Amino acid sequence: MDTSSAGWLVIAIAIAAANLPFFNDKVFALLPGKWQRKPLYVRLLEMAALYFVVGFIGFTLEDQIGTRFPQVKEFYMITVPLFVVLGFPGFIVRYLRKAHG
Repeated sequence: MDTSSAGWLVIAIAIAAANLPFFNDKVFALLPGKWQRKPLYVRLLEMAALYFVVGFIGFTLEDQIGTRFPQVKEFYMITVPLFVVLGFPGFIVRYLRKAHG
């Protein structure tokens, strides 16, 4: 896998992972919860866990390519808000869209 396709793959996985907590009421889309609708704090905890999963996938792909770069705090200061922004469409659909009918 080359650098370009690995980068696009991580971006696609990040978009899917950031929106996953908002499009279902199961924990990590696998485990049923004890509530009727999943609370926001559970969705945010899921997003935090999925951020680390996507990061692990990115680091693994980067290691396979052979150019593992050291990550400093600026990297995380950019990627955390970016992951939150990628999850914004799911937030809009879940909480701000009006139900019709």
